Amino acid sequence: MIRRIWLRFTDGLDGPLMAILGMLMACGLAAVYSASTEHFFSQLANLTVAFTIMWLMAQVPPQKLQNYALPVYLLGLALLLAVALFGDVSKGARRWLHVGPTRIQPSEMMKIAMPLMLAWYFAQRETAIRYRDFLVAAVLLLVPVALIAKQPDLGTAILVVAAGFYVIFLAGLPWKVMAVLAAGAGAAAPFAWNMMHGYQKRRILTLLDPTSDPLGAGYHIIQSTIAVGSGGFLGKGWLHGTQTHLEFIPERHTDFIFAVFSEEFGLIGNTLLLVLYTALIARGLMIASKAATFFGRMLAGAVTLIFFTYAFVNMGMVTGILPVVGVPLPFISYGGTALVTLFLGVGILMSIHRNRMLVQK
Repeated sequence: MIRRIWLRFTDGLDGPLMAILGMLMACGLAAVYSASTEHFFSQLANLTVAFTIMWLMAQVPPQKLQNYALPVYLLGLALLLAVALFGDVSKGARRWLHVGPTRIQPSEMMKIAMPLMLAWYFAQRETAIRYRDFLVAAVLLLVPVALIAKQPDLGTAILVVAAGFYVIFLAGLPWKVMAVLAAGAGAAAPFAWNMMHGYQKRRILTLLDPTSDPLGAGYHIIQSTIAVGSGGFLGKGWLHGTQTHLEFIPERHTDFIFAVFSEEFGLIGNTLLLVLYTALIARGLMIASKAATFFGRMLAGAVTLIFFTYAFVNMGMVTGILPVVGVPLPFISYGGTALVTLFLGVGILMSIHRNRMLVQK
């Protein structure tokens, strides 16, 4: 009886992915406990909910995901429009929407809805993808991104752009087109600068010289780089990080938790973290390469590369090589909505892997 229950529970779960996730979650819980003990049990609850959603997603066949792609995308777009019209304003940003007794952040939904939609779109045209299809895909991507950027939420906008671009790239976007886009982006940079909010400009200027405003915009970068550097080779030991426990690190249990981890576990701990992320990405790309359908390959590849983007952007901003944006460290940072989004992505990978040998029609 117990064996049957266990087999039913583990049905559809990929062993290597679960092992990697287990180690990442252990690192995350250790870091959250050190950074903010009052958030530890909340994080356990978040992980329980996220893991349950991952398990449920792993049971959904990819062909059903494909059928849900368009409705999910349209729902996400409608919710973003509702945020623009009726959303709550908090700290100068309009990002939240009241749904019954709770609040939701629809922009988080687009991190999964976007690659799902574009993978569905290209799968419908698998036999003959043309240049105009890439143009339509770009419009499908830029409409929700514009709504998210207007909130403003630069961090989420970057992640949604990345999620959509990965699908477009995997669908066969020619290198010549990418070169033209890169040149166009460079030419448009001055106009984009003029359209940016004041705080966004300050973040970029502070990246170039954090000491220009050490107690203001540069404070986050200065304190986080001090924490990362002070960890040394072996770190100061768990619960012994001075920058952490003297509360010099801002947002230490969320966006800047990598600084906490670096200070307490040093270069050795960071190397372990990088190995785990590399293993996660490698496993995801392996699943993508063995997917049964074109849709599955694009979706699995995009989801996997989203994990890479999360980790790269977060570590980059904490170490001072990228501007500070609101991007958590995947499976490590405290949070509810972002954690659910990440585990949904893992559930999609497991679903695609589980159905890799099935003949799809």
